[in-house]
Amino acid sequence: MSTETPRFGRRSPSTGPRASLKHLLPYLREHQRVLVLVLVLSLLASVADLVQPLLVSSVISVVQAGKPLGGLVWLLVILVVASGLLSGYVHYLLQRTGEGVVLSSRRQLVARMLHLPIREFDTRRVGDLVSRVGSDTTLLRAVLTQGVVESVGGAVTFLGALIAMAILDPVLLLLTLLVVAVAVIVVVSMSARIRPAVREGQTKVGDLSAAVERSISAIRTVRAANATEREVAAIDRDAVGAWAQGVKVAKISALLVPIAGVAMQVSFLVVLGVGGYRVASGALSVANLIAFILFLFLMILPLGQFFGAVNAVNQALGALGRIHEVLSLPTESEHDREIAPLAVVVGAANVSVRPDAPALEFLEVRFSYVALADDAESTAPGDRELVRQPVLHGVSFSVPRGSRTALVGPSGAGKSTILSLIERFYDPDSGLIRLGGIDIRGLPREALRSQIGYVEQDAPVLAGSLRDNLLLAAPEATDAQCIEVLHRVNLGDVLDRDEAGLDAQVGEDGIMLSGGERQRLAIARTLLAAPPILLLDESTSSLDGVNEQLMREAIDAVSEDRTLLVIAHRLSTVVDSDQIVVLEHGRVVGSGSHSELVRTVPLYKDLAKRQLLV
Repeated sequence: MSTETPRFGRRSPSTGPRASLKHLLPYLREHQRVLVLVLVLSLLASVADLVQPLLVSSVISVVQAGKPLGGLVWLLVILVVASGLLSGYVHYLLQRTGEGVVLSSRRQLVARMLHLPIREFDTRRVGDLVSRVGSDTTLLRAVLTQGVVESVGGAVTFLGALIAMAILDPVLLLLTLLVVAVAVIVVVSMSARIRPAVREGQTKVGDLSAAVERSISAIRTVRAANATEREVAAIDRDAVGAWAQGVKVAKISALLVPIAGVAMQVSFLVVLGVGGYRVASGALSVANLIAFILFLFLMILPLGQFFGAVNAVNQALGALGRIHEVLSLPTESEHDREIAPLAVVVGAANVSVRPDAPALEFLEVRFSYVALADDAESTAPGDRELVRQPVLHGVSFSVPRGSRTALVGPSGAGKSTILSLIERFYDPDSGLIRLGGIDIRGLPREALRSQIGYVEQDAPVLAGSLRDNLLLAAPEATDAQCIEVLHRVNLGDVLDRDEAGLDAQVGEDGIMLSGGERQRLAIARTLLAAPPILLLDESTSSLDGVNEQLMREAIDAVSEDRTLLVIAHRLSTVVDSDQIVVLEHGRVVGSGSHSELVRTVPLYKDLAKRQLLV
């Protein structure tokens, strides 16, 4: 028997994997053709910009000499217009590519999230995960739209301007470079503070999203408990925390933004003052001074792009760290590779079971949930230790093929956990679970789940139409089959009361339906898929007597030649089962028929007495 050992430790958003530039490259590589075009166009625009000061200097020299301008002015105009058009098109391409980067990152993140093991969702907040898809991915756009790629073309402009300025007047260039060097040193030293600040800010936004999602999803409970104002205050605290961290990032950014402007102004004043003196002394001509000033502007502009790019990259890397934290988590399939090698591994196309073996079999199964420790000294859930909570202690029983087996016992006995293990939402810490004689860990999860229909205790109804919910498990089903299964579970009146029929909307979480109707729709969804094994967790708990009887008749009709494993608190619904397994505190304390258990198992006898069945 193999054992899976969960990994434990601290889960903190502030200490997750740090993103680096190499994590950005895959997103950029997807759009490399467009980015190459952008680079070429940026280089052409840079060349056009660099030629303009030289033409201006020539025009001034020609005018001073009293000669005709010829085509110099028209050439200058053409270069100005061409540079503007190229810059506009480059801006459009970068904006479009930036949206593409956001789209690809969201696709990857959503695909990874929806394939994560269920255990991950037990220790993470839904709102924080949603925030990573919506808010964090948006910051990746800034990598392209705030001058990062343009900085390559800007570097050509910078170097070209630098060379031209060195030719025109090395003294003025040296003074200019001193000012620029100070600005660069300040930016580089301060930019290191942006990334952790942005990461913490995005974590605060995730906390806010989680708080809002929690309150809205339970809005009726909140209203009924007169807790609206308390919830508002709690969310407000998270909003203030996100605001405070945003202000911190804004302060750091505010110090970086004006540096390029200040550097340009100081450089301009130095050039103007010293250059004017050198013109007066005859060391520099007026035309060359004007050309030098124009080249100065061309040199400072890429410098501003560089400062913006540093700021944008650090903000993006702060958010990318949170994205990469999820992308680095193993999916269910990848998680399977960490499990110890199994004796039997079956391909997806070979889900054949032994006809003489039980449909389901548990052998000494032990299982513990992994949860966040209740650490009173920690204010952040992400900083709490992960601990084990034992649930099952050596559970063994078998479910004969084509039979109806019921699991009964007090709340917390581990009944729902058993169904979750059969579905492989979790894997046991030790022991074996077999489907038709095959260790279920040797089956691809998709193949396993195709053999099983599962109706949860509080089975969710998805926002959308009746058809959307029914086709979730059976996408190939026809409208006639959908209508038939709805009538089978006594939901024909739902079809009749809305002229939209199968297209009738059920609302968010099925709010347009009653509790019993939601449960019957969930059962109809499973019955439509017609799997060989049905797992029903308190499937009739929300139904009245009439609908419960109709539901039992529907289940009886579809259970022919199928295996049923049913959880029920009302023993009246399972007394006619082929086998009843009694659980207490995660252990099997008895199994057999109703009459046998009443005689041999005190716990079952007590449950039956309380429900007036003995």
